[in-house]
Amino acid sequence: MENLRFDIVGREGETIGDIAYRRIRSDVVNGKLKPLEKLKLDHLRKVYSASVTTLREILNKLVVEELVTAEGQRGFRVAPIDEADLRGLADLRILLECHALRRSMANGDLEWEARVVSAHYKLSVIEKELIAGNNGRVSQWVQHDWGFHHATIAASDGLPLMRTHSSVFDRYARYHMLALDFRGKPVAEDHERLRDLVLARDADAAEALLVRHIQSGVEHILGTGRIPG
Repeated sequence: MENLRFDIVGREGETIGDIAYRRIRSDVVNGKLKPLEKLKLDHLRKVYSASVTTLREILNKLVVEELVTAEGQRGFRVAPIDEADLRGLADLRILLECHALRRSMANGDLEWEARVVSAHYKLSVIEKELIAGNNGRVSQWVQHDWGFHHATIAASDGLPLMRTHSSVFDRYARYHMLALDFRGKPVAEDHERLRDLVLARDADAAEALLVRHIQSGVEHILGTGRIPG
């Protein structure tokens, strides 16, 4: 279900706490809850329809994920952002994703290839709209960007690796959402080229492209001037 990571619609068998956790997490990643914003339990109880006890459990879980910070008796805040954190997350994403990508290309079967193609198609539709000037689709782009990159590494057959990568990716994606600025045609071309290299099992070229792709993303985000140094 990782391809539905940013989906906040309730699913069969989920508790109120499960849904509240995904909603709060999504609101942090998507920038609806701003960096350093005070997370007041009484307000959260009304917005997310969960008990104070449940909310404390959720926020402590998000502290472990480094999306929220705990302030002892003073409560919780959304985690801060800065350039050093963004660069560190990018480095960690490169390390994890390149390793997972090589494993995935070595293990992937026909069904995996089909999922890569499908995920890229969905992403490419959003990218075409953004290139045409529909900037209201940036949040959807982040969702489908995740879907594509996740699809490329989905055959890596390493659950701890995938979980760690997912957490890092979300924290990295938060910077994209706070910048709310699409990189334009070059990033779409990167994704198309990466799709082709992955399907061709050209691990060296795919890794080189991925590294450049992530690094250029960092410089683009910083270039918006919306991330403190």
